[in-house]
Amino acid sequence: MRRKDREIKEHNEIVEVIRNCDICRLGLVDGEYAYILPLNFGMEQDEEGKVTLYFHSALEGRKTELLKEGLKASFEMDTKHEIEYDEGRGYCTYYFESVMGRGTIHILNDDEKFEALKKLMDHYHPGANAYFNTVAIPRTLVYALEVEEMTGKRKLPK
Repeated sequence: MRRKDREIKEHNEIVEVIRNCDICRLGLVDGEYAYILPLNFGMEQDEEGKVTLYFHSALEGRKTELLKEGLKASFEMDTKHEIEYDEGRGYCTYYFESVMGRGTIHILNDDEKFEALKKLMDHYHPGANAYFNTVAIPRTLVYALEVEEMTGKRKLPK
């Protein structure tokens, strides 16, 4: 990271940034190009601090084809967006927090889907034990990204 003064070094602070994000952009390999998807997600952190991200989609489509071809992925998410513009000084900057990383994707079997979808719902409705219709589970692809490496960065107003 070029700007070491903006690096988030503490693992728990990086996890807190993830908790504050609404969308995770997942990057998959599609031939010679990246295939980037903005997705809703859920998160889990185990006792050792290992982070797993959960996603869902239809059972077919380009994303599903790519997930079955290669199981390595990168991700990015960001939050706390704010622009500062001082016209008199001709100064403009942008405030943010972000997390980037990579890991391995695992497609979950039917027995694992329910708990993963609960984590996804809990990300957007913390502590509410939000209802979702389980009838859709058999026709939903649910997959987990086991994070192997991640970094955090922030620039916030002083």
